[in-house]
Amino acid sequence: MTGHEIRVGVLGASGYTGGDLVRLIMTHPRLRITVMTADRHAGRSMQAVFPHLGMYDLPDMIAVEDADWDDCDVVVCGLPHGTTQKIVARLPDHLRIVDMSADFRLRDMNTYAEWYGHEHQAPHLQPDAVYGLTEYYRREIATARLVACPGCYPTAALLLLLPIVTDGLIDANDIIIDAKSGVSGAGRGLKEGLLFCEIAEGIHPYGVANHRHAPEIEQEISLAAGRHVLVNFTPHLIPMNRGELLTAYVRLADSRTAQDLEISLSSRYADEPFVHIAPKSAALATRHVRGSNHVLLQVYEDRLPGRAILVSTLDNLVKGSSGQAIQNINLMFGLPETTGLEQASLFP
Repeated sequence: MTGHEIRVGVLGASGYTGGDLVRLIMTHPRLRITVMTADRHAGRSMQAVFPHLGMYDLPDMIAVEDADWDDCDVVVCGLPHGTTQKIVARLPDHLRIVDMSADFRLRDMNTYAEWYGHEHQAPHLQPDAVYGLTEYYRREIATARLVACPGCYPTAALLLLLPIVTDGLIDANDIIIDAKSGVSGAGRGLKEGLLFCEIAEGIHPYGVANHRHAPEIEQEISLAAGRHVLVNFTPHLIPMNRGELLTAYVRLADSRTAQDLEISLSSRYADEPFVHIAPKSAALATRHVRGSNHVLLQVYEDRLPGRAILVSTLDNLVKGSSGQAIQNINLMFGLPETTGLEQASLFP
C-alpha cells in the first residue's frame, strides 16, 4: 500500500495510552484519525479533554455504538482490559485491529480466564491474534488482521531476556525480574490508590506474586526455552508520570559470562531501529527514553559468582504501548517501520 492516507479509529481516546497515540499520530505523514470514541466523554472535543491536543484537526469523541467504521482502515483499541473482546468481535471484517489491552495477548484461553477472572468473550478470534512484539513477530504482524500489543512490563522484560534464553546462555528457571513504572501505567480512571497522597514521596510493590503480566512474560520465555518456565516478577509503582525501568537477575549457564550475554544482545539487535545496548559508563534512567519509542539495555557482571544483572528502560506509554502500536500499524500497511516514530527522547 503506497501513497494514500490510512484512516484510523481510536477506541478509548480519552485515556493515557489513547491520548499518547493521538499525539504520535499527529506527526505521522500517512495516518489520519477519523473516529475517536470515549464513552464517558462522548460528545466532547479533544480540546476539552486534552487541551495540549486541541489545536489539531480532530473529530469529536463519540460513543462506540455511534462510530462509522466504513470511515476507518484500522482501529486501535485503548480500552480497559476485559472490555475489548466483545467490541472487537462486532467490528466489520474489513477493519484491521491493533489492541493495546491484554484481551488477546494470552494464547491459551484457560490461562486468560485464570488470570483475568472471566471467560474469554471472543474465543473464535484468539487463534488469529498475533502477539505484537514487533522485533520478534514482524512477518506475522505484516499480514495479521488482529495484533495484540504486549504490555509495557513484558516489552521491557522480553526484549532484555529473549535473546539470551534462545541462545541458552542462562538458566531460564532462575529469572528474577524487579520492575518499576510510572503511575500512567495504571490508567486514567479514578482509584484511591492513585491519589496524590497515596503515591507521592514513596514507592511500593503491587500485584506481588500475582501480577497479570507474569503469564505473558512466561508465555514468550517458555517458547524461547522450549519448555514451561515460571519467572519471579514483582512490579513497583514510582511517583512519576511515565517511564519504566526493569532489572533482571539471572543465573548464567555453565561456563558462560556476562560478556556472552552482552554479545548475544548486541548481535540480536544490531539492526533494530529502536533497541540499543547502552555502555556501562552511565547507569540507565527513564529520562533517557522519555517520550520516545526507544529501548535501552545494559548488562553487568554480578558480584555473586555465576550470575549477571541486566537492565532495560522504556517509556511505558510509547514503546510500552502507543508507539509499539504505531510501529505495528506501519508493518501492517507496508510502511517503513520507523515512520512517525523518529522523535528523540526528552531530556532532562
